[in-house]
Amino acid sequence: MIVGILGTIEKKEPTLLNVNVNGIIYEIFVSVNCSSKIIDDKIKLFTTHIIREDSQTLYGFLDPNEKKLFDTVIKINGVGPKVALAICSTFTPSSFSQIVSANDVSMLKRVPGIGPKGASRILVELSGFIIDGEEEGIEGSASSTLEASLALESLGFKKDIVSKVLKSCKATNTSDLVREALKQLQK
Repeated sequence: MIVGILGTIEKKEPTLLNVNVNGIIYEIFVSVNCSSKIIDDKIKLFTTHIIREDSQTLYGFLDPNEKKLFDTVIKINGVGPKVALAICSTFTPSSFSQIVSANDVSMLKRVPGIGPKGASRILVELSGFIIDGEEEGIEGSASSTLEASLALESLGFKKDIVSKVLKSCKATNTSDLVREALKQLQK
């Protein structure tokens, strides 16, 4: 399994790179976002190596979060590497995470190859998708909010009411969020 590539770019197209690694040239598919960030001929990419009966393909990423997004999305039934790459080309990992948490079908339908049914299926399968953020405080609070939401829903509260209440809560960790939300829900 090839998990990374370090080499020199021989050919660059918007969604394709040919990378020379010690005399062997690899064809690597990349997102438009990734391609636009490449400014040097020397490159180090995180890769996902997909082996099928009739082909072996490499997909490259500069950002490990983009790789995580790609790897997560291709596990969904009906979403292949081309659609996953289109998602990576359309959204950054953090904006995709926000779309999933907001359950925004209309934004996801903007991706070429995704219709209303596909968008709904992706959002259902990925509820709770969180990227590893550089700002731990923001991601930590997002994860705490998600955990609190799941806890409150398991107690029988409706999802839309829970999300409204949690938005008004000031606590940052899961247990305090649940406590604060329960006080508001009991009113």
